[in-house]
Amino acid sequence: MGSFSIWHWLIVLLIVVMVFGTKKLKNIGSDLGGAVKGFKDGMKEGGNSGDDSAAAAPAGQVTNAAAAEKTTIDVEARQKS
Repeated sequence: MGSFSIWHWLIVLLIVVMVFGTKKLKNIGSDLGGAVKGFKDGMKEGGNSGDDSAAAAPAGQVTNAAAAEKTTIDVEARQKS
């Protein structure tokens, strides 16, 4: 009784198709596929970009490009023990 048989899943699928219709389900599937493809492309671009060197620097270090753009001094605060 813990798992459903194939007939249960077929009935659920039939009800879903009757409620939403095939056209809407097709659109949902293509939208979901486009979103996954866009996410994968974004992950590839984010990992290969060379312009992210300022963002990849540790918090205590300031790169030359970032220091030239800033007008204030960035100081790391430390707690007293």
